[in-house]
Amino acid sequence: MSDNQSWNSSGSEEDIEPREEPGHPIGIAEFSGYLSKWTNYIHGWQDRWVVLKNNTLSYYKSQDETEYGCRGSLCLSKAVITAHEFDECRLDISVNDSVWYLRAQDPEHRHQWIESIELHRSIREGRREKGGVQGRIIIPPPLADSGYGSESSLRRHGSMLSLTSATSGYSATSTSSFKKGHSLREKLAEMETFRDILCRQVDTLQKYFDSCADAVSKDELQRDKIVEDDEDDFPNTRTDGEFLHNNNGSKEKLFQSLNPKGINGIDFKGEAITFKATTAGILATLSHCIDLMVKREDSWQKRLDKEMEKRRRIEESYKSALNELKKKSHFGGPDYEEGPNSLINEDEFFDAVEAALDRQDKIEEQSQTEKTRIQRSDAVPLGDAYSSSGTHRFSEKVEEMVQSHMTYSLQDVGGDANWQLVIEEGEMKVYRREVEENGIVLDPLKATHSVKGVTGHEVCHYFWDTAYRSDWETTIENFNVVETLSDNAVIVYQTHKRVWPASQRDVLYLSAMRKIMASNENDPDTWLVCNFSVDHDNALPTSRCVRAKINIAMICQTLVSPPDGDKEISRDNILCKITYVANVNPGGWAPASVLRAVAKREYPKFLKRFTSYVQEKTAGKPILF
Repeated sequence: MSDNQSWNSSGSEEDIEPREEPGHPIGIAEFSGYLSKWTNYIHGWQDRWVVLKNNTLSYYKSQDETEYGCRGSLCLSKAVITAHEFDECRLDISVNDSVWYLRAQDPEHRHQWIESIELHRSIREGRREKGGVQGRIIIPPPLADSGYGSESSLRRHGSMLSLTSATSGYSATSTSSFKKGHSLREKLAEMETFRDILCRQVDTLQKYFDSCADAVSKDELQRDKIVEDDEDDFPNTRTDGEFLHNNNGSKEKLFQSLNPKGINGIDFKGEAITFKATTAGILATLSHCIDLMVKREDSWQKRLDKEMEKRRRIEESYKSALNELKKKSHFGGPDYEEGPNSLINEDEFFDAVEAALDRQDKIEEQSQTEKTRIQRSDAVPLGDAYSSSGTHRFSEKVEEMVQSHMTYSLQDVGGDANWQLVIEEGEMKVYRREVEENGIVLDPLKATHSVKGVTGHEVCHYFWDTAYRSDWETTIENFNVVETLSDNAVIVYQTHKRVWPASQRDVLYLSAMRKIMASNENDPDTWLVCNFSVDHDNALPTSRCVRAKINIAMICQTLVSPPDGDKEISRDNILCKITYVANVNPGGWAPASVLRAVAKREYPKFLKRFTSYVQEKTAGKPILF
């Protein structure tokens, strides 16, 4: 949707203009602030003043234009608010087919907006539900009302009848209770009850057997004493069957078995039936638990199978929808941007980048034609002010980088270096080695060029001096010198113009200029500018830009052809041989084919533009060797 379109979401008049009800205010406090809103492909993200009031979200071009009316509004009653999956600062608000893509300053700011919107909506919904059916709290019945009976009823087993009725109640309700879905926890409670019953039965029997043992011991002692007394007093007498002569001639007194009145009577048959019923109840409960666990396992397995099938269908639907989206060119949203989750394919990505680069080239050409060409009156500084390395905390690193470029960058492109010639235009040749790491293109690039009428010192001077940077570098949005280390070394932070759908890049690097004296008097001196990435506390990475890493060298040598006769050396007699080396890590993901195509297009244009600028700046000025 274009930012200039003003519309309102579908909804009744009551939703848009809420009426005040008694005891219920119309709304809560107004919430407003700046949010970035996706406008269209030309303007991208733009800051807008957004106001949340009376369950309506409205936006204005700026805070100063609120009195002229909003540019668009949304009724939040039917809106869907979605926090972006990957971008922590973004939220999307949609009503039917209309979507607002909004982006906050930081995740906390986005959280505040989402909370405020939900608060407005919740209060609105609360007013709508006033006077409706009040909620009820349903309290489940106690365990005593269930088919199992209370704990006391199960433990009260003084007679065979009580336990039999309890166990019969269990057997009668086991099936129905299972159908009602009683949990394993209740079954374990039943097991505890049965265990208590068995423990009390064991205690009762143990007391009975102890009492019997004591009674038997007392009976034997009394019998032995009676027999001994009778043998002494009545050795040959028998009265009424009290004494009986045995075959061996011994005599025993016949007496009735003692009835220990101190022992309570135990119904052994009833206890046996109770014991059997209790153990049967335990086994039945265990069997029920096993069945319950098996059925629960089957239920979870079926649920897992359904979830797996649902996931498979969702993945297929997602892939199908993704393929359909990829078929649509410029679907309309900020999701078609650089990154591993980009929905745009490589061809469309390249087309968008190339169109943006062409647009920038046209703008640059128009600005060059409209701008009055004013020659600078200041001449290039004379002397060798940049020949000394200076002393600072990065001196050793600068020396290391200079020696590395002098050793490896000037080597021939043949041999085992695997350099591929990608462009040859007159004196200019561009070589490349294809290198990728973790899906990021890190292709080293090397270009050679020859320029007439300028010296290596002049080329390196205009390449290094930040005073001239904005004259020839068209891709820079802004830059500033973070720290000046010496006369020939500075730390520079610069941001490059964004080329949609690629993310914006920034670079923090140290730029040093050096003069390398020739070891042989027949060889020319070498001027070199090396730019390599460093870290600095005053230019930390930001979420707005992707930090790129660079290692670039501009190496120049001046060749002089002797003039005819006694003529002085003129610019017609000098030739500058340039070797340009660039190792760039873009810092983010982008299609490899797109990056290589852009590099193949832009690097030759850069060399031509820069060398033409140096020729123009030095024309008619003294030669600086």
